[in-house]
Order: sequence, then structure tokens, then C-alpha cells
Amino acid sequence: MASTSTKKWWKNAIVYQIYPRSFCDSNGDGIGDISGIISKLHYLKELGIDAIWLSPVYRSPGYDNGYDISDYKDINPEFGTMEDMERLISRAKRLGIKIIMDLVINHTSDEHEWFQKALAGDDKYRDYYYFREGVGSSYPNNWGSFFGGRAWSKTEKGDYYLHLFSKKQPDLNWQNPEVFDEITDIMRFWLDKGVAGFRCDVINIIYKESLENGKKRFALTGKEHYLNTDGCHELLKRFNEEVWSKYKTFIVGETVFVTPDDAKLLSDENRKELDAVFFFEHMDVDNYGIKWFKKGFKPSRLIKILDKWQTALEVPANYLENHDQIRSVNHFGNVGKYWEKSAKLLCGLNLSLRGVPFIYEGEEIGMTNGDFKGLRELKDIESYNINQSLKKMLLVHSIRRKLILQTTRDNARTPVQWDASDNAGFTTGIPWLKINANKSFINVETELRDDNSILNFYKSMIEFRKNSEALQDGNYRRVASPSDVYIFTRESTHERLYIYCNLTNFNKAVEFYGDNIAFSNYEESERENFFLKPYEFRVVVSNI
Repeated sequence: MASTSTKKWWKNAIVYQIYPRSFCDSNGDGIGDISGIISKLHYLKELGIDAIWLSPVYRSPGYDNGYDISDYKDINPEFGTMEDMERLISRAKRLGIKIIMDLVINHTSDEHEWFQKALAGDDKYRDYYYFREGVGSSYPNNWGSFFGGRAWSKTEKGDYYLHLFSKKQPDLNWQNPEVFDEITDIMRFWLDKGVAGFRCDVINIIYKESLENGKKRFALTGKEHYLNTDGCHELLKRFNEEVWSKYKTFIVGETVFVTPDDAKLLSDENRKELDAVFFFEHMDVDNYGIKWFKKGFKPSRLIKILDKWQTALEVPANYLENHDQIRSVNHFGNVGKYWEKSAKLLCGLNLSLRGVPFIYEGEEIGMTNGDFKGLRELKDIESYNINQSLKKMLLVHSIRRKLILQTTRDNARTPVQWDASDNAGFTTGIPWLKINANKSFINVETELRDDNSILNFYKSMIEFRKNSEALQDGNYRRVASPSDVYIFTRESTHERLYIYCNLTNFNKAVEFYGDNIAFSNYEESERENFFLKPYEFRVVVSNI
């Protein structure tokens, strides 16, 4: 059994997310794998990260790229073997890098042994899921799916099962104590192998308090019956008490539709539930409540939201992109004239905020959205489901194509660009997803040779953060400034820093605080009449 020490190693950690299919392919089958990750561990160590969040590598039919798990205690053969996984954990540990597994426990794959036994009529396993009879000629209730359409599918026997995501992902029944026992056994299995914690997928919707009809709304009818329920809080406390507290874990939850007050309840250290949560409000600054319907991005909205969450939470989990979101330089920056400057700015912003920063694979070289030409080039099941829903809304193909290509999750899933070769150094075979043509200049090899590259800026900024008392443990306070310029302080006992972020294409006049410039994404360090250039990031030291 692992030590019961409660040392919070993760509070000063920098976490790097790996989406295994797209990171590095070692055997030429076009799919990234565990051996490919092992081959890049020294690269990650030199980057300066402390932990890897590993998206699912469990056995899976791959309908939702690993978020449909058919065996939690086995490795998907596409990624390698259990021996490969153990080797990754061991070699990462030797380099001082911890592994955080993705844990998907709202649902399983419909090919999981439990669900297959349930379909075969085994009463024990039927109660692991939600099987219900229809109401008249209709569904058991009016709930909607996150992937579009209804949240129920009919079985061959004529009854229905619940799935808040795709029909290939039936929801687990957490009111059944045997489900708790099964999943906690899985947690111990991986923690005993040496992983350092879990990123818990959509963790705040796992407990359904009832299956009553929901209030009708444009999307996700029924969520009031499963969002942030009391039953969910009780489950998290039991996970913590019976499993997580017995190990030196970091448990971060993906939490949908949370307010700051919701997040406080989920991550308050005294409540002993999650250590930190991912919130999504800043991801929605450019849409009308549904990510597929865009509106113009305004930096002032992003700044206001980040400030709210920085103030609300003790330890926010900070990120600007991940496997479910478009690339941050497309989202919040400028992929044209100011691609490099805005990528560096976003790096500086993420690594200056209070909390635990997460970097997504390829973010450190400024990777951009995929350059897909049509829907047939996509692999993401969510995109296909949304396309069908948009068809039902009678939207013509050209509009559906535009909406989906600018927002599809595949934008962040294109293979990592390691060099400028045909397949970007990702594979010797045919890549599972189209590689962006801008690999010719956006790639690791090229940027390693350029002292002023985005990659080397990340290395420098990470080193700066690790050596800064204020960025490690300091307080946060926003400073008055133009609405589209983010200025805030990080202050500890012995250090005060002023962080400047100009999130616009324009020069911005600002008040200059402090004594000398400590870090900048511009070579010159003069005050320059107190204005910031487009997408300029500066850290100014002030005497205390």
C-alpha cells in the first residue's frame, strides 16, 4: 500500500496533456502509442513539466477515441501492452515525471463485458446501467444527449438504455453499490501500479437523482436531474476517504456547467472531494451558449471570466486548450500576422495565473487548428452527430461545413508536428488524422534551433515560473486597465510581479508599474512610453 502522506506535490506542478493517438507513433501504423510517448520523455523533461495527464489508453473499440472503455484493466492494443504502460510509469518516475490517468466513469463502452452481460439478460449487470421501458410509444423521458439527439437507445428486446453521450457509451448506475466497488477496485489497480492520480471525465454528472422528465430547453433537457447532485458529492467524498487519501494523488475533475460556487463545493480542501476542477466558461466566450454557434471573440470577456475564477478558487486548474477544444491561438490569438506573438502571450498568461497550469500537446510550439477541407476528413464522432442534428434543423451543407470545421474537436487532435517531413516525424506510416500543412515551419525540430521560438519561450517561461516565489505561491489581484488588456499582480512575501497581457492587434497605452522588466515576449525591455505592442506579454518586478 502506498504512503498515506498528504503532501500536496501537485500545487506547484506543471501538467502536460498527451492525447496518445496523436502524440508519437513508434511502429508505423499511423496511430500514436505508449512506446512513442516513452521516446519523447526526455523532450518533456527538458520542457520542464512535472506530470503527464494521459488521455485514455484503456482497451476500447475507439468509437469516441478511447472515451468508450471496454476494459479498465487492460491496454488498447493500438497503444501497446500493459508491459509498455508499466515501462512508461517507471521511466517517467526516473525522470521525476508523474502520470495522471484519465478516468471515465460516467459510462462504459457498450462492448464492455458488464453491458454485454446486461444485454444478455443478467439481472446483476442490468442494474449496473439504466434500462427502462418506453412511455407509450416514446422514450422513457425527454432527456437530450451531449452529442445531439435523445439520450436513450432501444435494445433488441424493445426496452431502452440511457446514454448522455453516444449510444455506444451507456451510463453507469451509481445508485448501485456494486458499481462503486467495481470502480474503486479499478482505481486501486492503477494507483498500485504507480500512477499519481486521475483526471475524472465529466465527473459532476455521474449521479442521476431521478429519471423524471426535464424542463424543455434548446439543449440538454434533463440536466437538472444529474448536474452537481448531492449524490455526486457523497460519491466523491467516499472515493477520497476510501481510496484517494491513501495515496499521494492529484484528482482533477472535468466539471461541466459549473459556477464558481459549484466549483468551490467540489474542490474545497476541507470538503475532501476533488483537488481541482476544470471549468469551461472561458471556452465559451465566443459562442451563444452552444459551441457550434459562434460570435466574435472579445478579449474583455475572456479577461472578465478569468479574473472571476482566479478570485473565486483557491487552486484553479488553468488551461487554454485541450483535446476537446480548438487550438488556443485560433481561439484567443491571431494565426496570421501575430501567430508567434499571440502564442507566446497565451503561454505567458497561462503560466502566470494562480493555480495549476495545464499545457496540451503541441501548444508549446504554437500548433493551430487543422486545415481540413471537408467533413469527410474528420474522425470525431461528436462532429458527425452534430452534423445530423444540424441537418434536422434544415441547415444547408455549406453552413454545416463552416460551423463544424471551425469547432470540431479534431482541430486539436491532429498529430504533433515533430519535424518538417511528409508525416511531420509523427509516423512512418499513414497518419490516422490529416497532418496540418504548416508543419513545414511549425514543428519541434525547427523551433528547438531557434532561440526566439515559441518552444524556447515556453521553456524559459516554465523555468521563470519555477524560480518565482510569487508565481509559485503568490496572491492574485487584477489591476485597473483598458478592458481588453489584462494586468494583474502575483505577490508573495518577498516578491511582487505585475503581469501585462495585451490581447489585441493594437498598441495599448497602459500605466507602468514596478521597477524593471523581468520577462517579455519582445526582445526589447524598455518602457517605450508606457504602451504595449500587439499581443505583448510582460512581467515587471516591483520592489516590496
